[in-house]
Amino acid sequence: MPPALAAGLIVALTHAPLGLEVLRRGIIFIDLAIAQIAGLGLVAAALFLPESAWWVMQCAALGCSLLAAFFFRWVEHKCPEQQEAIIGSSFVLAASMALLLLADHPHGGEEIQHLLSGQILFVTWQEVLAHAPIYALILGLWFAIPKVRSGTGFYALFALAITSSVQLVGVYVVFTSLILPALASSKVDKKLLTAWTVGIFSVLAGVLFATLLDLPAGPVIVLSYILVAVAARLLWPK
Repeated sequence: MPPALAAGLIVALTHAPLGLEVLRRGIIFIDLAIAQIAGLGLVAAALFLPESAWWVMQCAALGCSLLAAFFFRWVEHKCPEQQEAIIGSSFVLAASMALLLLADHPHGGEEIQHLLSGQILFVTWQEVLAHAPIYALILGLWFAIPKVRSGTGFYALFALAITSSVQLVGVYVVFTSLILPALASSKVDKKLLTAWTVGIFSVLAGVLFATLLDLPAGPVIVLSYILVAVAARLLWPK
């Protein structure tokens, strides 16, 4: 359980400021789209480059994420009124392509399930330590150089975060950990503090109950995020 908690907490702490920016920009489905596209890169690499080194898989996922991020940035600049529709369509396209690639795979159903709901309880310390510097870099740049929060810099950091997160916690938790804390904090003054608090309590409760009840961790963490976010929205002082 300790590596799972560590993975969930570093994802929650990094996603909170990113989610607030996503909500401010009104591009909600970019979370799902880039996470699914990163997952498509992982699926393609696993099929066409079997038994590849970790860094090869990482580069495949990151390459797909960055291409998607820069494309969405271009869409934001050229046709902002259609951005959400294009982002949603990109998510459906990436999900469909992943299903097609895994259609004849003997464990295709399991691979899709792992991509969507993650395997956080099986995360190792080695994986946590491999991804931790990426999250530290993102947070460092985010707070030390505020200009990266705008324009292409935001999309690049977002793609970098999602690439690691989808491997650690899956698509569903990626989306939930970005949007639910941001929604819970939308009506309060200390938005980031609220978002961090929601994320921390959600991860702690989700991993604990998933372990005690022997349930799939991804869906339990999603439910935990929803319950904690609703409670925070109702009870947190304005």
